[in-house]
Amino acid sequence: MNAKVALITGSTSGIGLAIAKDFAKDGYITCLNSFEPEQDVAEVIKEVAKESSKEIAYFSADLAIAQNGARLVEAVIAKFGHIDVLVNNAGVQKVSSIEKLSLSDWERVRTITLDASFQTMQAAIPDMVSRNWGRIINIASAHGLVASPYKSAYVAAKHALIGLTKTGALEVAQNGITINAICPGYVLTPLVEKQLKDQMKAHNMSEEEVIEIVMLANQPTKKFIQPQEIASMALYLCSDMARSITGASIVIDGGWTAK
Repeated sequence: MNAKVALITGSTSGIGLAIAKDFAKDGYITCLNSFEPEQDVAEVIKEVAKESSKEIAYFSADLAIAQNGARLVEAVIAKFGHIDVLVNNAGVQKVSSIEKLSLSDWERVRTITLDASFQTMQAAIPDMVSRNWGRIINIASAHGLVASPYKSAYVAAKHALIGLTKTGALEVAQNGITINAICPGYVLTPLVEKQLKDQMKAHNMSEEEVIEIVMLANQPTKKFIQPQEIASMALYLCSDMARSITGASIVIDGGWTAK
C-alpha cells in the first residue's frame, strides 16, 4: 500500500528499460509503456517483473497521438490511485537536412518528445501537489544543449524539453516536487543503432566511420554511454538526498558539452 508508483514512457528497450529495471529493483510499482500491444512485449514485462516483488504493469499508448500522454497518466492513477515518479523517456529521431525534412517527420519528433512530455506533466502534477511529493525526470539529450547537423527536429524538441523542465521546476518548487532533465551523449540503444544506417546514408560513410567521425567525435571519452548510467542517475534524483536538485540539466555525455 505504501509503495511508490513510477511511470516510465518508452520503457520496453534501451534507456527506458534500464530505468524501469532499476525502479523495479528499488521496490517501486513500475509502469511500463510503449505503443505496442501488451502481447508483443510480454517477454520484456516478465524480464522487469523478475527484478521486483511489487506489481509491474504495462500501459500501451502511442504518444504520437494527441492527448495520449494525458490519458496514459490518467490510466496509471486510475489503476493505482496516485503517481509518484514520472520519467518522460519516449522519443524518436529523424536524420535529415532541413530542406529535405518532411513536416510529418518534424511533427512526429516534436509530438513524441515534447508535446507528450507536456501532457504527462500536466496530468501528473496535480496529483503530486495534492500529496506534496513527486519526481519528474525528462530524458533530454546533449542535443538539448548543443546542436548537430541533420537533426533539426530532434535538437529543437530537446532544447524545448529543457525549457519545459526549468519552467515546471519553478512552478512546483514549493510543493515537494522536483523536475529535472538528464542529458545523455550517445548511448548505445536500438534507437542509436537505427540511426547508424541513416547517418551512413546522410554522410556517405561506412558504419565504422560514422561511429568514429560523427557519433563519438564530440565525446572525449570515445565511448558510448551505457543505459545503466542514465538509470542510476534517474533513481538518485528520486531519492530524498536529491530533494534540492530541481530545474537542472544533468549531463552524462563523456565530456561532450564541456568543450
